[in-house]
Amino acid sequence: MQHVTAFSPPQTVPAAPAAGRKPNLWILDGWRDLILYVCTPLVILPIFILAQTRWSAEDIYLFVAAFGAMGHHLPGMIRAYGDRALFQRFKYRFIFAPIFLVVVCTAFFVWDLKGIVLVAFIWGVWHGMMQTYGFCRIYDAKVGSFATLTRRIDFALCGIWFATAVLLSSQRMTDTLESYYLAGGPFIPPGLFRGAQQGLFGLALAVSGVFLANFIWMWIRGKRPSPVKLVLLITSISFWWYCNNIVASVLVGVALFEVFHDVQYLSLVWIYNRKRVETDSSIGGFMRFVFRRSGSLIGLYVGLIFAYGALGYFKSSVGIDVVKRILTGVVTASALLHFYYDGFIWKVREKSTRQSLGIGGGTADVSTKGFFPSWALHGAKWAAVFVIPLGALWYREVHIPGNQLERLAMIVADLPNSPRAHINYANALQDAGHADQAAEEFSTGLRFNPDSAKTHVSLATILMAKGNFEEAQAHFDEALRIDPNNAEYHSGHVYLLEQLGRVEEAAAECEAAVRLVPKSAQAHYSYGAFLEKHERLEEAIAQYRQALQVDPRFVDAHIDLASALFAKGELQEAKAHYLEATRLDPKLAQPHNYLGKIFMSEGNAPQAIAQFEQALHLHPDFPEAEENLRLAKASDFPSQSPQ
Repeated sequence: MQHVTAFSPPQTVPAAPAAGRKPNLWILDGWRDLILYVCTPLVILPIFILAQTRWSAEDIYLFVAAFGAMGHHLPGMIRAYGDRALFQRFKYRFIFAPIFLVVVCTAFFVWDLKGIVLVAFIWGVWHGMMQTYGFCRIYDAKVGSFATLTRRIDFALCGIWFATAVLLSSQRMTDTLESYYLAGGPFIPPGLFRGAQQGLFGLALAVSGVFLANFIWMWIRGKRPSPVKLVLLITSISFWWYCNNIVASVLVGVALFEVFHDVQYLSLVWIYNRKRVETDSSIGGFMRFVFRRSGSLIGLYVGLIFAYGALGYFKSSVGIDVVKRILTGVVTASALLHFYYDGFIWKVREKSTRQSLGIGGGTADVSTKGFFPSWALHGAKWAAVFVIPLGALWYREVHIPGNQLERLAMIVADLPNSPRAHINYANALQDAGHADQAAEEFSTGLRFNPDSAKTHVSLATILMAKGNFEEAQAHFDEALRIDPNNAEYHSGHVYLLEQLGRVEEAAAECEAAVRLVPKSAQAHYSYGAFLEKHERLEEAIAQYRQALQVDPRFVDAHIDLASALFAKGELQEAKAHYLEATRLDPKLAQPHNYLGKIFMSEGNAPQAIAQFEQALHLHPDFPEAEENLRLAKASDFPSQSPQ
């Protein structure tokens, strides 16, 4: 649960002492706290290991990002707009912040500007860190520990380790630097970057030493911080490090910590809101209905969260680009609103919040005391952490455009040990036609991550183009050893085996691809093309038919099936498939040329001429159609208008 953010400086008001009462260590009780808040990673990890045996990393991430990350924004929104007293207190924030963020985020995504992605990522890391810090404050308050120094050291410890884990993660920093440089950020010299990494890690170790020394000192003096807090910090920071630096897939790492974050947040918010409903008669309407003491309403609560998260899932499946960009902007705005609202609607130092968490004391209200009025200070914070950084990134991205290859080269310079950085750069070099440099970068990526099957295949493709078939074969062998069930790799291996004269093995690879993905039109089509090339026409026709059974809109399969049927003399069926190809892709010249040949074989020169002319209209530089047209016009058939 987010208790404090950049919009609210970390502080805790001591509770009124409760004489003669033994402090309660837990928010709920020992077992439930350990499962929901403290040792949750130990529950999550086995579930994820099982999930990975059934679903891909992308599928897991998509589900968690939609129904977890997006869905868990809803409880905060319910409180913001369902708690009348809270809404009146922060009315202008609740009215204008969503309008502002939706407009800004949507505009950035519609214009494809990357600055908002970077800002949202930084806010997200801060938000996750502050949730851990918020739980530290709750557990310390539970045992009556309110020392200012302890609070500040806790804050420093959370902040430094969350930042260090990201900065030392080659995977997360590859993504972060890509967003940074795409948004026009100036080049960070590699020496400065590595110095920052080493310095931050050293500082993290130093802060940890200070934390332990203070914890022991406070324990000796009898002002004991919560031992549960200590376990919470160990599990949370260790799990954050594990998700960022040890998990092989960055998507799985993000999903893992997101589930941890969501379980903590959703359970605590449910408990908090239920207590509010039971103790505050001013709470009414929808909040009072949802958060009544009823087991069935927990199902409604979870259902509402999943329903809200469905917007994130729907966004990923939309095919219309503009609509997808708009929905992505709305989803991002929802995340930023969640980070922002949590900074002031769950403040532990306020009396109402503390009472609903079973903590005594606190202030009735929190007002900013200082030279500047509260609205001015709040606006200055918005300018510092959102408007100015985002505006600077917008200006640089729009007015100082960069080169994609240069940006990726800068990431490689900053992260020389990142396999993803080298592989991304290699892909861009390959697309730009720099095959030799791309091969070097793929090789470097494999030195750091030799178990990347996709990289082995990419390097093998370049080596094949250069004629280095034996070396390419070694990389294909390694790729198929790592990922033997990848049909695409089996299909890609076919051409190489043919070049090496191993035709039977090539045929076996085609069969393997079809066997692994029987519902893949491309696999059947590739197998059909292989069979036709090796004069196994009947078998090729069968595979083309299978491809079209899977995907009736597969244009190449229609054309090649028609050509095979034409070779067999089955002109009417061939004509039907050529006509279907022209309907599916009216700009394609080839089917018209083939149709012209069929009409010529039928003795219908005028129709043949019309088809050849259409082929040349679509593709003026088409020698075969040009020659066919000359022959058709020179024929002795009587002239007539095309039917």
